Amino acid sequence: MEMMEKAEYITSEVEDMVVLRNIVKRFGKVVASDHVNIEIKRNEFFSLLGPSGSGKTTLLRIIAGLEKPDEGVVILEGKDVTNLPPYKRNIGMVFQHLALFPHMTVFENIAYGLRLRKFPEDEIKKRVYDALELVKMPHEMFAERKPSQLSGGQQQRVAIARALVTQPAVLLLDEPLGALDLKIRQHMMLELKRIQRTVGTTFVYVTHDQGEALVMSDRIAVIHEGRVEQVGTPYEVYEKPRTKFVANFIGEANFFEGVLRNGAVETSFGVVKVVSDIQSGKKVVVSLRPERIRVGKTAEGADNKFEGKIREIVYKGDVLIVMVALDDTEVKVNVPATHPEARKLREGEAIRIGWDSGDEAGVFELEAE
Repeated sequence: MEMMEKAEYITSEVEDMVVLRNIVKRFGKVVASDHVNIEIKRNEFFSLLGPSGSGKTTLLRIIAGLEKPDEGVVILEGKDVTNLPPYKRNIGMVFQHLALFPHMTVFENIAYGLRLRKFPEDEIKKRVYDALELVKMPHEMFAERKPSQLSGGQQQRVAIARALVTQPAVLLLDEPLGALDLKIRQHMMLELKRIQRTVGTTFVYVTHDQGEALVMSDRIAVIHEGRVEQVGTPYEVYEKPRTKFVANFIGEANFFEGVLRNGAVETSFGVVKVVSDIQSGKKVVVSLRPERIRVGKTAEGADNKFEGKIREIVYKGDVLIVMVALDDTEVKVNVPATHPEARKLREGEAIRIGWDSGDEAGVFELEAE
């Protein structure tokens, strides 16, 4: 047993805080993690992003030691911890269901982990007060309150303070904002980013919400059916998706299918010029973001220009969502409310739209899916 629990030092991996090497995890016939390889850097805010059932929480539980992989190696701080239990890994955890102790005060909730580690009382007091200051909850106002006397956002802050007070090398967060309403969630996104920058702890964040991942992350791993589709910065996964799934899951996109011939795709509504190194003659799908499409006079100089009819206009304050019919294809266009022609748009009327080759978010081979 001692041999299994001993942490092996891996000198080549000390530059990364968390390394998952060829991780495979099965639940019966379901493959939750399919040969996953991820390196998470020190002091990085790293998100595991994907739809429900994609396997992202399984990966988080494997990092935590709550699940053991069927194959592969987990490395934390340069050490092989694959066979170590959670309490022997230098990690903290925050879940959507916060599991605050309802009978304890805020102070005692945060101090709980320190008391288990037999810290002296003066050190506990200092650390708890510092943690409350970090999450912007002055101890004079909040230390003696019970969780039932706090708002949802305040309870979330207490859970974060409790996880960080032991100074873990890695903080694992499993959809912690999911139970909050929209405005509090938006505020907490910025707060989490601020807290991570302040303490410098590596955050590994699980979410199905693309907005959360784009706002907070230094890098994102997009997970689909147990596999890593792409790892990159928010800019890279949004602007340069490597697969159709990533293009579809991150943000919004129009998709046009056709055959690629000499730098252009023959679609049902016309020829679309693209930038792609895919072999001519292949069946492909073109991904195009709605905000990349220009309308009216601003579309005149575009490489790709098409005449269509406005089927529907949806007003969203800062932007108009305009659905345009190009023969049998419907195209979604985001028109800024400040656009000089925005107020002239009418449902049922003709409209010119356009974009340049190279504006597409990607061109993907259909056979490769």
